[in-house]
Amino acid sequence: MKGKQSVRDMILSLGLIGLMAGVIYIFIPHDDSEPPLKRVDYRVELLTARRAASYPVAAPEGLPAAWKATSVRYDGSEFDAWHLGFHDPDGQYVAIEQSTQKPAVFIDTASQGAEETKTTQRIGDQTWQRYTGGRYDALVLKAKGSTTVVTGTASFAQLTKMAQALKTS
Repeated sequence: MKGKQSVRDMILSLGLIGLMAGVIYIFIPHDDSEPPLKRVDYRVELLTARRAASYPVAAPEGLPAAWKATSVRYDGSEFDAWHLGFHDPDGQYVAIEQSTQKPAVFIDTASQGAEETKTTQRIGDQTWQRYTGGRYDALVLKAKGSTTVVTGTASFAQLTKMAQALKTS
């Protein structure tokens, strides 16, 4: 008889613990949303990249504050690779990628496999090539000695706004 009481008491205890855990979960506030992305200051990295890179390094000027810079890096040992990532006002990702790497390889990597289309787009005095992909779309500018890719999950309208804002000095 004692063995049956022990099992019954253990089951009741487990049930009570489960009930208390459920009550705590329901009444203690919890936030399942993504934490807000931290804005980064990219001025130092930009100055470093502009001094070190073998091409004119591009960064936006005059974008509204709703465009939040979230990531930056320059790697002089890997094809003078420049990266500057943003979240646009709609919460979509937009990145500026530049490199001296072979264009086909660099574009494929930067755009996460987006495919070249027949559509070109005039931005300022330059002609950019459109690429579309499953994850990212991109605007690509091939220049002598480097390639610039404006890419991300944002619409072509937002990618164009970023490309229009790019300055190299």
